Amino acid sequence: MTTEPDGDHAPPNAPEGWPRSVGLLLNAAHAIDHMFLLIFATAVSSIAVDFGFARWEDLMPFGVGAFFLFGLGSLPSGRLGDLWGRRGMMLVFFFGMGAAALLCAFVQNAWQLAFALTLLGAFASIYHPVGIPMLVQHARNPGATIGVNGLAGNLGVALTAIVTGFLVKWFGWRAAFAVPGLVCIALGIVFALVCPQEAEAPSKRKGGARVVLSPAMLARAFVVMTAAAVTGSLLFNFTTNGNTQFLAERFEGILQDPAILGTLLAIIYTVASLAQIVVGRLIDRMALKPLYLVIALAQIPLLALAAHAQGWWLFVALLAVMVAVFAAIPFTDAMIVRYVDDRIRSRVAGMRLTVSFGISSLAVWLLGPFVKEIGFGSLFLLMAAIAACTAALVTLLPSERVDPVAAPSGD
Repeated sequence: MTTEPDGDHAPPNAPEGWPRSVGLLLNAAHAIDHMFLLIFATAVSSIAVDFGFARWEDLMPFGVGAFFLFGLGSLPSGRLGDLWGRRGMMLVFFFGMGAAALLCAFVQNAWQLAFALTLLGAFASIYHPVGIPMLVQHARNPGATIGVNGLAGNLGVALTAIVTGFLVKWFGWRAAFAVPGLVCIALGIVFALVCPQEAEAPSKRKGGARVVLSPAMLARAFVVMTAAAVTGSLLFNFTTNGNTQFLAERFEGILQDPAILGTLLAIIYTVASLAQIVVGRLIDRMALKPLYLVIALAQIPLLALAAHAQGWWLFVALLAVMVAVFAAIPFTDAMIVRYVDDRIRSRVAGMRLTVSFGISSLAVWLLGPFVKEIGFGSLFLLMAAIAACTAALVTLLPSERVDPVAAPSGD
């Protein structure tokens, strides 16, 4: 099979790739995507009191719509990204996310909040199938690019913990939605000004995959990457949506200030995010299968350890868990870059994300009832079993043969 490098088909306005400002805004958008989806889970205790709920666990299922649409919306988002254009879809992302966050700030009851969060999830579905393919479209070292992008996304998770904690403490939970929403709209205006128009939609360009796989092996890789993404997303959703309450429970009698607990969680997420930089660089130099397998296996004992830790030992154990969880994130995007032609990457990513995020949205719905019935310790042991499933799936990935024509000369 003869293919051509990805980087040879940049728009006329950006022959070497997107301007640096566009790359920065695309990474900022990843931070926004994850931050906005977790504001509800971080502020849920305050919202529950305001809406008359006796326990935060009873309000948690009202947020499932956001994560369900986050997955389901990925399919049309990816299709529109390839066929209409990625720049236009990113503008819809910035302005839609900002408007939905402002709507969340003005709701008056749980069902109105559920609707606003679902709308937020629909706009959030745009980023992964559109923003990441747009970012790596001209990248000579896509693994490193994905690693930096993953760092940005998880810094958004860290920002949620600290920004939401302080906004809730000083101004109330409504400000935790309104302030980021206004910032998002402002970034959308900047993006419209600095991002050049696309010469043509991605589906009309020439391109090629970086790694040659037979049709059967490509189908197998897609099934494995989707299934592994489901288990990985379950771990991500259980931890990032539950860690605020988990930390509060295990630090009872030691620390109770939500702002300080949010700061501790932000430290965990910030340090753990650095793992994606390391993994991204390793992805450019190693086969995906053995690297992914090592990280998936490491998750199992770390999750089991966190299930039993208390106080400051929990802080150490949870840091190690999140390093392993975040380190696994770049692999599915890296597989799409290696195995899939850029002309259809957004659509393939959209199909994968629809399945993985759609199923993993159940974690948000189940989190409150699970913790209420079985406790966080049993939940973390369940996650260790999920990590074992990820490791088993990774063993089914095909071996790689890099096409010397498809790989960019700068690699």
